[in-house]
Amino acid sequence: MSDPLPPDDDPIIRGLRAAGIRPLPPLGSRSLEIHPRRFRGLVAALLVLLALFLLLPTVTTRLADWLWYREIGFERVFFTKIVAQWALGLPAGLLTFAVLYASARIAAGGSTTQALATRFGDFSARAGITDAAHSALDRAVRLLSALTALLVALVFALSIAAQWRTILQFWYRTPFYVPDPVFGRDVGYYVFTLPVLELATGAAIWLIVLAMLAALPFHLSRPHGRRNRWRPVLGPRGDAQLAALAALLLVVIALRIHFVGIPALLFGEHLPLTGASYVDLHVRIPALHVLSVAALVGGVLIVWGATRERLVATAARVVVGYLVIAVLAAAVPALVQRLAVQPNELDRETPQIVDHIRATRQAWGIDGVEPAELGTATPLTAELVARNRATIDNVRLWDREPLLQTFGQIQSIRTYYDFVSVDDDRYRLGGQLRQVLLSPRELDTRSLPTRGFINEHLTYTHGMGLALGPSNAVTAEGLPVLFIKDLPPASSVDVRVTRPQIYYGELSNDFVLAPSKQREFDFPSGEGDAAVYSQYDGRGGVPVSSFLRRLLFAVRFGSLNILLSRDLTSATRILYYRDVRERARRALPFMLFDRDPYLVIREDGKLSWLLDAYTATDHYPYARGVSGGVNYMRNSVKVVIDAYDGSVTAYRVDDRDPIVRTIDRMYPGLLKPFASMPTDIRAHVRYPEDLFRLQTQLYATYHMVNPETFYHREDEWQIPGGAGTTSPIGDPRRGEGEAFLRHMVMRLPGERDPEFILMRPFTPRQKDNLAAWMVARNDGAHYGELAVYRFPRQRLVFGPNQVVNRINQDTEVSRQVTLWDQRGSEVLRGELLVLPVEGSLIYVQPLYLRAQGGRIPELKRVVAVHEGRVSMGESLDAALSGLYDEGTATAPPALRLPETPVTGESASLVRQAREHYDRARAAQRADDWATYGEEMRRLGEVLRELERGATARP
Repeated sequence: MSDPLPPDDDPIIRGLRAAGIRPLPPLGSRSLEIHPRRFRGLVAALLVLLALFLLLPTVTTRLADWLWYREIGFERVFFTKIVAQWALGLPAGLLTFAVLYASARIAAGGSTTQALATRFGDFSARAGITDAAHSALDRAVRLLSALTALLVALVFALSIAAQWRTILQFWYRTPFYVPDPVFGRDVGYYVFTLPVLELATGAAIWLIVLAMLAALPFHLSRPHGRRNRWRPVLGPRGDAQLAALAALLLVVIALRIHFVGIPALLFGEHLPLTGASYVDLHVRIPALHVLSVAALVGGVLIVWGATRERLVATAARVVVGYLVIAVLAAAVPALVQRLAVQPNELDRETPQIVDHIRATRQAWGIDGVEPAELGTATPLTAELVARNRATIDNVRLWDREPLLQTFGQIQSIRTYYDFVSVDDDRYRLGGQLRQVLLSPRELDTRSLPTRGFINEHLTYTHGMGLALGPSNAVTAEGLPVLFIKDLPPASSVDVRVTRPQIYYGELSNDFVLAPSKQREFDFPSGEGDAAVYSQYDGRGGVPVSSFLRRLLFAVRFGSLNILLSRDLTSATRILYYRDVRERARRALPFMLFDRDPYLVIREDGKLSWLLDAYTATDHYPYARGVSGGVNYMRNSVKVVIDAYDGSVTAYRVDDRDPIVRTIDRMYPGLLKPFASMPTDIRAHVRYPEDLFRLQTQLYATYHMVNPETFYHREDEWQIPGGAGTTSPIGDPRRGEGEAFLRHMVMRLPGERDPEFILMRPFTPRQKDNLAAWMVARNDGAHYGELAVYRFPRQRLVFGPNQVVNRINQDTEVSRQVTLWDQRGSEVLRGELLVLPVEGSLIYVQPLYLRAQGGRIPELKRVVAVHEGRVSMGESLDAALSGLYDEGTATAPPALRLPETPVTGESASLVRQAREHYDRARAAQRADDWATYGEEMRRLGEVLRELERGATARP
């Protein structure tokens, strides 16, 4: 006897039976009997668990982020983002779901059963499909349509919500008060409004296409004839619906062409310029207008074809006609470009080139920079060096990479300490402005001898102090002089570190819990395992005193120990997002950040990080873009992060920037005025390297404001190549040409006092001689000013590559390098430094010596070059004295002959000397340094012969 089947009064069973589906047969001797309510409850429970599993990480991350934003006082940023995302995503999702589901239901005629009966006719009867089966299938199709529409709506909602910044910037937009040269619209229209139009029209096109796809399965096919063959048949309902959607699609396409496609021509890339070219203005824009009108006409024709029951044929003709017009709209401008514009390109494109140069200079903030001509070269003398002592005393003889290696060996103290980067800065020491190199000593938990929850998160929680020394001083052993060193940090100058603990830095990013019952390791003390311990008393971090918070962070960071540990107290706080770059990006998600944060010692001895933040866009008309498409950038915000408590403060530096004014309207009070920045931090603000790097690259071309000169690139400059650096010590953060971008303390031409500047030289395109150098000023009221100093064109000034070749050919330098390399040591050449001094240039290159297999480079020699003369000494002063002391100079600037009477053999020697000298000068002008060195060697031999002859005569 078999087990009884489920009761027939159950609605699910009735539906299954009506669809011709039998319940599952019995298993063995027992029936598979599950009560429907229990089954639905089990399914609901499984769905809830699945939702929790999928949503729990997101929920815990959001809650932890909210607590973090509240800790740093940036809750407005957190809630603005969430509110904006929901305000955009929810309506977009609901609209998408309504459109797609309505399109499917309209196509089905409101009832899938009726639609199927109409479509399939007597085929259903012959196939044995009952009305009950039709009804069940109707419910299944409804459910499938709803789920599909819901899934697509979710994707649409997330996509639109991700554009929350675009929408908010449009809502709070600020004008630039700069019109574009073609349509006269404010640049703000392209920066703030055009991206929204791109987003709206693109989303509308996708939505209409998806609505058509949702309707097509219900319209396109039905059985025909005795053999039940299938053919595409739409019918009146299908004609009306698809015609309306197709017409709407063409209208949106027409609007996109007019409001997006035509303005986008102002960002086009062409060979001589960026922006709308001659062909764009005179051919392509009219062609796009024709294409837009054609789309509108096509929409009207499709509607007309549907009313005449000729939708398919009419749509085919519209598509073919539109494609023909589109091909012509692309081919005609290309033909005009080749036949009419290209043979007369300069004449046709001159107005556009003028607009392009002006827009690029405005967008990158180099429009106010005009080159200042330098005078004639000043002879290098002891008096000249004395007048420019501030520049000479601050020459950076230590490169970042060898200094980083040296710090890692002599100042790490323990293996778990590490130096990540070295930064340039200036401090007033003894009443003088001194350039220093500073590197924080951070904790690397990966190098702990024993890793675990207690060590990594409770005991070893912070870095300790820093190393700071002058940029140009060395000890007798060739090691850097340190003003601040050791643990605890000891200072030999009037700059003190009173709070050396570094909880927030460039290296640490894992969470720590402090204070706790475990003592925090501060620094090692004495020999063996003796140590000094401390306890965190800052206001940074989020309290974890309650059970719910500990549970929250245990889930957030995937660490059950946070919940179970007995070392946590009511005062314990969890510190996370401790990498200062990530911390700044999360606090200000609408900004771009410079790659190089740097540490500042404040007057009270506390440590703070300074980060440069940028506003940027890729929608500035006619402006040249860089990698990534950005064609406008401003360093409008400075961010200060306390190294101990992690507090974040953002200062608005450039009030003229419309984008930062828009952000200030989005987040009132978030950005503080630059005038409110503490003076001890303000004294260390510097011009950001990333922005200056881009500005100099662009200025090398865009200093040419004459369109003809610009077109022919007659006076184009370039950044010198990396010849000044040898790979073993090259800074990994610097690419080709980056070796000549550096900070220095110097007195600019026409200025009275030395100042901290950022400098980069230029050489003519495909030439090695120096053409100019550009500086960004950092101090006082001159902060942010750019200046360019240009050498006279009729004067030859050796460039970096030429100087490197001259150093390599120098016999004394070559002999010393060869001698060192033969004794188990490795010679490392430092960066070639360019020092402008009163219209003249001095090149300086340090030479480091490192034992093979060793890791401590020692500064052993300094090479100085001036006007082709090379001198090497154990210090910079010794090398410079060799340049203006004729007795020690490697190559004299002019030929000096004996003043004794010249007769007989002496006359022959004098003639030979002049010949060698003339050949050496010719080789020098041709950059043939091998010949130059050989001729100068022979000249020296002849002069010594003359000297011996003069001495032998009474």
